[in-house]
Amino acid sequence: MRLTVLGCAGSFPGPESACSAYLVEAEGFRLLLDFGSGAMSALQRYASLKSIDAIVLSHLHCDHMADAATYVVVRRYGPDGPLPPIPVYAPAGAPERIAAAYSLDEGPLDDVYTFYALQPGSFPIGPFHVAVDRVVHPVETYGVRIEHSGRVLAYSGDTAPCDALLRLAHNADVFLCEASYLDGVDNPPGLHLTGREAGEMATKAGVSSLLLTHLVAAWGSESETYQHAAEAFSGPVEVVRPGCRYEI
Repeated sequence: MRLTVLGCAGSFPGPESACSAYLVEAEGFRLLLDFGSGAMSALQRYASLKSIDAIVLSHLHCDHMADAATYVVVRRYGPDGPLPPIPVYAPAGAPERIAAAYSLDEGPLDDVYTFYALQPGSFPIGPFHVAVDRVVHPVETYGVRIEHSGRVLAYSGDTAPCDALLRLAHNADVFLCEASYLDGVDNPPGLHLTGREAGEMATKAGVSSLLLTHLVAAWGSESETYQHAAEAFSGPVEVVRPGCRYEI
């Protein structure tokens, strides 16, 4: 598998990054993992707009799904004519949420997307074996585990510490994990991880490497987040940036 970071800013686009969006490729198949605000711009640097084969949305906050609405124009109104619908795996309510974000007057998006409601379990997407489970966030949110040819990528989505995330990340080769909050601060419960908590989850899950994402540039600290994660996890740790590519 190859992982390309399209956007990694937490909660809203930062000065150097769109919001969460990750391109996962294998055997010529392109899976888009989240499609947050501004990510369609970055996508055009690494793939044809028409080349996406499927989309997984971890949850329906704008920083993880807003450009799924923008993308409707590409697939419905391109000069070569409308493209066939592609599958979107997302929490219940995604068809109405994305259609409303696109337009209040143009109705459903059945010509653009074929929606599948996520629920805990596993299923194939192209060449990938995908497993999802509910994690801890104020709205229905899923962590994701993607396997291909014996290699494993785990993605936290947005979450506080929870057992479901440990199961999804178990022995993963790469753990792409959010680290939105700073340690040592009175953070709201049940929303996000700190750098130390991301490192602790990586250690408990026995992953090989930890990629930190979803940092909020406006009030975070990349150096502190990295330091605290590295103190809690003895393996390789990296804070991702747009354009980073990883062979898994």
